[in-house]
Amino acid sequence: GTDLTTTWTGEGPAAVFIAVGHCSAGCVGIHTAARATRFEALEPIRQGVRRHRGGFAEGIARGLAMRHDHGSRYMSDHFQKELVFLGIESSPAFVRAPEGNGCAERFIRTLKENLPWVRHFDTVEELRQALIEFRELYNTSWLIERHGFISPADFRSKQLQPAAMAA
Repeated sequence: GTDLTTTWTGEGPAAVFIAVGHCSAGCVGIHTAARATRFEALEPIRQGVRRHRGGFAEGIARGLAMRHDHGSRYMSDHFQKELVFLGIESSPAFVRAPEGNGCAERFIRTLKENLPWVRHFDTVEELRQALIEFRELYNTSWLIERHGFISPADFRSKQLQPAAMAA
């Protein structure tokens, strides 16, 4: 799932884009920019594809679906064509139903409670660095109840073990 939120820095408003794995609840990508464009919205998805699929190429993410809202960034021709290029199925949530992208919404709430609502950032770059640190902290130490109180990274590791053993 992917979504965005906004916050303020000493430089003015900043958009924060995230991508979350629905299965592991882990943050696969996070990005901030002064402007919330369709190009910036793709960055957390690209991060996740590179990190978990080993690169960036046509069809490399085949078999994945991307849940998003009906915002102009996500419904834009450019965004949708990039999903097609990567092999990702577009999966828009129902209009006016944010619970349809609940994993992304929940991650954004956790993020806000731990960064922009409690810290001030002088620059967008300072915010970007803090977001990257938070992503790593969240993925390695946040305990997810539905996974038996283990971190997203530990859950993902357990998912990959049987596949590695069978190979």
